[in-house]
Amino acid sequence: MSASPQPAPGVAWFKSSYSGGGTTECVECAPAGHRTLIRDSKRGDEAVITVGIDAWRSFVGSVAG
Repeated sequence: MSASPQPAPGVAWFKSSYSGGGTTECVECAPAGHRTLIRDSKRGDEAVITVGIDAWRSFVGSVAG
């Protein structure tokens, strides 16, 4: 995992369908090749966390079921 101080241009960000109605507590994710980008939805112009695709799949699998 790494963090970048710059936003990632040209990627398609999405929020979870389980995000709060007021969108006060949410992260956004974006697929980017062999990695997944994660950012705070309220601070989209700040740091982005980069996670490898295998780590992302493992994370999603552990919280989905």
